Amino acid sequence: MQENQNILPHLFRREYSKIIAVLLKTYGLGQLAVAEDIASHTFLRAAETWPYKGVPANPTAWLYTVAKNHAKNYIKREKTFTNKIVNQRSIDDVDQVHEIDLSDTNIFDSQLQMLFTLCHPCLALDAQITLALRVMCGFGIDEIADAFLTTKSTINKRLMRAKEKWKSLNVSVEMPSDTELSARLDGVLKTIYLLFTEGYYSTSHRTIVRKDLCFEALQLNDLLLSSPLTSTHDANALMALMCFQASRLDARTDDDGQPILYHDQDTSLWDNGLIEKGFYHLQQASVSQEKSVYYIEACIAYWYTVKIEITEKWSSILKLYDVLIKAKPSSITLLNRLYAYSKVYGPESALLELEKIDSNDSQMYYILQSELYKNIDTTKAVESLHIALDKSNSNVEKAFIAQKIKALENVFTNVE
Repeated sequence: MQENQNILPHLFRREYSKIIAVLLKTYGLGQLAVAEDIASHTFLRAAETWPYKGVPANPTAWLYTVAKNHAKNYIKREKTFTNKIVNQRSIDDVDQVHEIDLSDTNIFDSQLQMLFTLCHPCLALDAQITLALRVMCGFGIDEIADAFLTTKSTINKRLMRAKEKWKSLNVSVEMPSDTELSARLDGVLKTIYLLFTEGYYSTSHRTIVRKDLCFEALQLNDLLLSSPLTSTHDANALMALMCFQASRLDARTDDDGQPILYHDQDTSLWDNGLIEKGFYHLQQASVSQEKSVYYIEACIAYWYTVKIEITEKWSSILKLYDVLIKAKPSSITLLNRLYAYSKVYGPESALLELEKIDSNDSQMYYILQSELYKNIDTTKAVESLHIALDKSNSNVEKAFIAQKIKALENVFTNVE
């Protein structure tokens, strides 16, 4: 019984999306509800059967067999569905509709094609991420709604609009043409990174970190790297970036879910396996003459995983931020650069530089300002945190800032 409870959630996350991808490639995008019904029935059968008969020797093969059989039964039972599918295909293809190909090769091809289809440029980014979570990651509607602090109705409407868009443009599950592949891959990578970013620093959830979203993004990028068509400089650079950042996830929050700033993190909690994987993909990316934004960000993220405070660490990070700002300027990049600047030139110089930045509508600006003032002027450090508290919209972040205010006020009281 315990074995069944442990293995089914794991298999669901790993195999559900594979079954869905193959079914949609076979039946077409308009049959998402049918594909979900067949896949869900498959895992329901496992949940009902395995506790009493035991987990099969090859549980994955068992699931595939049940999925195939249920698909055949569904086709025989649902005449309307069968006629619709047959009418969409040539006579030579009709017999193939009844045989679902769940071979390793077809599963991989279907998943890769499905990923590009879900990230089709005709869809809004929020729809792409929602579909990726639903189809490729096996998230339920409740989970997706919870991830983005919205309602099930909103998610369902988003999915419906996406399906209507697919239908109006006659989009099918296939890889882009050679001429379109590069541009389409850029869109897929952007969607994956947005999914990762939402998990790494969640702005819409009750917790700062969503590890499940981060690791789903890593798995999607792994899929790209498994094909020579899509294992590009950018794909390797993005994987390196996400691995380096994900390696510190366990150290970024305490037991209560409160964020822990970089300089306070327990480095023993950093995941050395992910750091090594990130370094491997950084090396793969470095073979190319191209040095993309993902590559620059990955190099910065690598230096953040260096535990020893060697001289070149912060000077290297600062130089890389200078390059990144020219390639992709943003207020967050400027603030992150200033933290590195303070490590090289000291907090006093960094405070002078901070005054030149027009980002004072952001709570991050005042959190950084407080950090720079912390060992110079405790009163100003506390004042900065109070401004940050007023500007924050996250309950978790508000609790974190309030905790830092209390700690600094205690220091101030003890000094007096």
